[in-house]
Amino acid sequence: MKQSELKEFLDEKVALYNHPNFIESDPIQIPHQFSLKEDIEISGFLAATIAWGNRKMIINNATKLMHIMGNSPFDFVMEHSEEDLVRLENFVHRTFNSIDAFTFIKALQNIYTKHEGLEAVFSKNATPDSMQKSISEFKKVFFEIEHQPRSTKHISDPLNNSAAKRLNMYLRWMVRNDNKGVDLGIWNTIPMCALSCPLDVHSGNVARKLNLLTRKQNDAKALAELDQNLRKLDPSDPVQYDFALFGLGVFEGF
Repeated sequence: MKQSELKEFLDEKVALYNHPNFIESDPIQIPHQFSLKEDIEISGFLAATIAWGNRKMIINNATKLMHIMGNSPFDFVMEHSEEDLVRLENFVHRTFNSIDAFTFIKALQNIYTKHEGLEAVFSKNATPDSMQKSISEFKKVFFEIEHQPRSTKHISDPLNNSAAKRLNMYLRWMVRNDNKGVDLGIWNTIPMCALSCPLDVHSGNVARKLNLLTRKQNDAKALAELDQNLRKLDPSDPVQYDFALFGLGVFEGF
């Protein structure tokens, strides 16, 4: 397939899946429930953090987490008492448990108290063509509070060769603004051209079949290769093709 044909094919799939109907079966529905900027970004961050495994289970557990937080995640993060944290004691999603939940609430409080919020931390080390150093630096800031080592595995580090799928997905949610109603696009300090595709087993397999990716592992090196090829198709908004790769893999079994 020529590059022009590949672009036409993928653009059609982006148009098909980058549609409000997509929200119904995707964890992005969690931040869509809120209108306050801080509620959107905190609920999105927590939903993205547990976004691995069965999508229905992810949505159910993220909804449960919002309910525990009184459906006011920013207020809960900033104003919680130790008594409030007790409500998280039975929360678990796969390997993410109550110890991790306590740590994440404290870390988020620290970010809003001392670092001007999530957008400020992520945008600080953004470059025009990559968010990977920014994600790595974010992890350092996130865990500058006292924490148990077990919780660090829930934030990936691209500089340790992770594809950081969930954080790249979260950044797509927060940054992309194409007026199609799926991505929230509430952050304007990070350019869309800097975003990377959330690389997972589905998008990776489809990308290999389309010769957008040759590397076999879904790691940071594979992500760099995929980024380079998606930027050839649209340098201003390369991560839009996540909709095509994910849709082809999950909904069409491509």
